[in-house]
Amino acid sequence: MEHKSSPCLVVLIMLVIGWTTLPQSPAQTAGDRLQAVGQSDRTIWNGVTVSADGRIFVNFPALSPRPHESVGEVGQDGKSHPYPSDEWNSWKPGKPVEHAFVGTKAVRVGPDGALWVVDTGTPSFGTETLPNAPKIVRIDLQQNSVTRIYPLGPEAALPNSYIDDIRFHGHLAYLTDAGVPGIIVLDLTTGKTRRVLDHDRSTTGARPIVVDGEIVRGSDDKPLLINTDQMEVSPDGKWLYFQPLAGPMYRVATKWIDDPLFSNVARHVAFWYDTPPLGGTAIDAAGNLYLEDLTSDSILKLTPGQHLTKVIQDHRLHWVDAPWIRDGKLYFPEAQLDRAEQFHHGRSMIQWPLHIYTYQLTLDDPMREHSGSSASHAKRFE
Repeated sequence: MEHKSSPCLVVLIMLVIGWTTLPQSPAQTAGDRLQAVGQSDRTIWNGVTVSADGRIFVNFPALSPRPHESVGEVGQDGKSHPYPSDEWNSWKPGKPVEHAFVGTKAVRVGPDGALWVVDTGTPSFGTETLPNAPKIVRIDLQQNSVTRIYPLGPEAALPNSYIDDIRFHGHLAYLTDAGVPGIIVLDLTTGKTRRVLDHDRSTTGARPIVVDGEIVRGSDDKPLLINTDQMEVSPDGKWLYFQPLAGPMYRVATKWIDDPLFSNVARHVAFWYDTPPLGGTAIDAAGNLYLEDLTSDSILKLTPGQHLTKVIQDHRLHWVDAPWIRDGKLYFPEAQLDRAEQFHHGRSMIQWPLHIYTYQLTLDDPMREHSGSSASHAKRFE
């Protein structure tokens, strides 16, 4: 992960403070519309996804100490259980990396109904990727078994890469790299990869992350700057929205990214919205973006017309991360990542337990999720 100092830190902090004064919607407190459906007593989770039949899956990033599992399914007891097997979740340093989770960063039910897992290939936060370890893993939820592994070779996952998240568009998948600024395009049919927007201003983190009025700092005590992180594809498949963790948000037409013969993608990237630092994003079937605002423990809603409102604000939503929309509910994992020991000189400030929360959207919110494009290509990816 790249750490840099910002020359305009004071100005940037003032901008962050300004972001908290948003138009207020009627639903400011979550109340009993916020329900816990999962609980972790000792390990940080930072991603959640839900299948069509209601199965809940989570992932645990490779923070220190290493998690006892990397990917899990939340059972009826509200606790996570290793998925798809103990073997995939039992990697140790020095062991083979090709068929085990080394350091997961995201889980997502794709448009084909399968569970897709992003493995950064880094054994702990801030370390280099291990050879042959970065990969995308497809798991068939009917068979509960891995059906395909997409290795991310050295041309895609660089030594300092930190592959962050995945979104789908037809036969392609987009991956954000939060370590080395850029977006990776993965052909789900051939398995070939290529990088776009490397070190572009739209993919490079330049703003500090401010939570509870304090700047999140790395182990070197410098402001932690995270590169390409959040990303969503519009429901019509025409646009890719993306940003460094602390913003701002940009967008580019997918046609410019999808064409392997087109090299000047940066020319068509446009500023979209001056967002605050975000834990995660989701997009619904109407194209509304739900943004997890780290500065105010709140969920924001950004419409396709660029109208921003605050949906809910609750102290329990402290650094909620990669969310999901299913059947009119927002699912989000409470991660409290800024309180992890990596950012407090080896002393964890996590307030246990952590929860997976759901929030029932109001009737005027779309009741359908948007997880990607058509599932018509599902058989081709197995």
